[in-house]
Amino acid sequence: MPVETELYELLGVPPSASETDIKKAYRKKAKEHHPDKNPNDPGAAQKFQEMAAAYEILNDPETREVYDREGMSGFTGPGGRGGGMPADAADMFTQFFGGGATFFDFAGGPGPRKRKGEDTEIPYDVTLEDLYNGKSVKMNMEKETICGTCSGSGTRGSAKAKECSHCEGKGWTFMPTQVAPSTYGTTRTKCSECNGSGSKIREKDRCKKCKGEKTVKEKTRQEIFIEKGMPDGYRIVLAGAGDQEPDVPPGDVIFRLKTSPHASLERSGNDLLATVKITLSEALLGFHRILITHLDGRGISVSSPPGKIVTPAQTIKLRGEGMPAFKNPDQKGDLYIVLEVEMPDAQWLQSVDQQALAKLLPPKKANIEPAPAIIDEAPFEDADLEDFGEGDDDDWEDDDDDGYDDHGIGGEPECRPQ
Repeated sequence: MPVETELYELLGVPPSASETDIKKAYRKKAKEHHPDKNPNDPGAAQKFQEMAAAYEILNDPETREVYDREGMSGFTGPGGRGGGMPADAADMFTQFFGGGATFFDFAGGPGPRKRKGEDTEIPYDVTLEDLYNGKSVKMNMEKETICGTCSGSGTRGSAKAKECSHCEGKGWTFMPTQVAPSTYGTTRTKCSECNGSGSKIREKDRCKKCKGEKTVKEKTRQEIFIEKGMPDGYRIVLAGAGDQEPDVPPGDVIFRLKTSPHASLERSGNDLLATVKITLSEALLGFHRILITHLDGRGISVSSPPGKIVTPAQTIKLRGEGMPAFKNPDQKGDLYIVLEVEMPDAQWLQSVDQQALAKLLPPKKANIEPAPAIIDEAPFEDADLEDFGEGDDDDWEDDDDDGYDDHGIGGEPECRPQ
């Protein structure tokens, strides 16, 4: 009887279940708790990932044997294969699934043996709409898997690999290295004959399927969940989905989210920012219209308070219209909108009675009082603020500035008559 049964309970199978029973149970549970079928359940993705992690352990005879014999402490406790993580399975799931990702840190044994295979990190582009609404993504991938014909031995039948004579089974050799002129040392390097394995397989003894490589390429289909409110740069970890190699737990496949720039919205935390143009009449007389189409397709209608004049670049805030909070999507940030007042063009001005308009508008400002003694007329010219400062000339700095002396600063002290 296994020392722990939590993983079996997650899949709803007894500890005596066969591999076929475990696979059937996982498929049934996965469909039941799939986030696409439970859009109103914020914990659906987490449940799905927990079951996927349980399946990763119980579907592998080696890791299942460790779990049955030692429970999660076989992977996480002192002396276990996880190097000191919390032994309690519930705490472990809270820790590693708290971020919506599955992660088990299986470590290898003592000595130079690899603790686990290499992780594969993949940048994954997402839109602001994906992060607002959530999304399920299925993709085809290719990875190295243990050869099923030779079970990872690389040999055919009862043949066995021979110890590498070049490195004498160590997997490494010493290589002379020049450390200084006329001075040489040695560096330990991976054996080139056996590729660091310490053994070699004769051509006639090699497995026909994997050609002695011990692994073969296999296409797999993976599914990741972009949960509502996930931050930019978030790492979605698929535990054990990396390349396999004999006697080493596989690494993880990590998808790092990279948010693509949005055409009209900018995100900061759970808040959103947009810039909307309104007309001069709307700024003076008020408005009631749809200002923006939100990330879920809703039109956001806004009314300005009666009698309130909108000033250029004024910012308003729409509470609860920002991004959903990660792991708590019912709570949302705020949407900030900068209102830019769009002035009418010259064609409009020519089409109205300017004298009548002048009587309606506030009066023009008078000249400065008291008037300066000298008044020059300066030409009116359109300009771009980005050009401001481009005329600065830093060439006044002399290359030989050690002798630079201005107002007594630097250089040799000035001689003064006594």
